[in-house]
Amino acid sequence: MRIGVVSDTHNNLKNVAKIVELFNQANVDRVVHTGDITQAKTIDVFAHLKAPLFGVFGNNDQERDSLEAAISRHKFSFCEPPFTTNWAGRDLIVVHDPLEFEGHIDPQHDLALHGHTHLHRLESWGTKTTIFNPGECAGHMVGYNAIGIVDLNSLDTELLRF
Repeated sequence: MRIGVVSDTHNNLKNVAKIVELFNQANVDRVVHTGDITQAKTIDVFAHLKAPLFGVFGNNDQERDSLEAAISRHKFSFCEPPFTTNWAGRDLIVVHDPLEFEGHIDPQHDLALHGHTHLHRLESWGTKTTIFNPGECAGHMVGYNAIGIVDLNSLDTELLRF
């Protein structure tokens, strides 16, 4: 199973359309948004994904009524962090701010995803946990934006820059 990872879209609709295109071309099985969508119209653009969208809310997701209505309308699944799940035999934890891992991340997690910092992060924690943030994707400079793909079988990560 391959999952797409995106964070901090901050209502950059042009970039979100490109992100949807890239994930669709990559044939990911699911997409995870690690927070800071900002406005419901961003969710409407994500509705063009071929894969289901899961995510957590970030500190800039303050228009909650409209966001939750759009999420419900498109049958996506979002929650307050942390979001934990098991996909393809891998235990995942998803937060927005990496400080939210405190008290929630443990050695059972294979993959820990976060956003908030707008900085790429790929590192190991403990003996088996991979921590990943693809970094900036709401910027206006072409080639400096990135989303990620994680292969849950191997835990290999890939950055797609645009």
